[in-house]
Amino acid sequence: MTDVLTLPATYAEWRHCITVSCGLKLARSYIEQRLDLLRDENDAQTNRFIALYGREHHQRVVNWFYKAQME
Repeated sequence: MTDVLTLPATYAEWRHCITVSCGLKLARSYIEQRLDLLRDENDAQTNRFIALYGREHHQRVVNWFYKAQME
């Protein structure tokens, strides 16, 4: 049997993934840290994220972190 990774397609799915499935709190400091990394295309983690999930998903995730920051 093969496990298939389903990427979140909506903000609600992403938020559930982060807060429920992963058990993380979307605290301001966490959001800012993630945004700093995700906006730095010279960062190895960011490049790996883009290589694995694509630029379109990367941009969606950045936008979702911005949305979470505004809540």
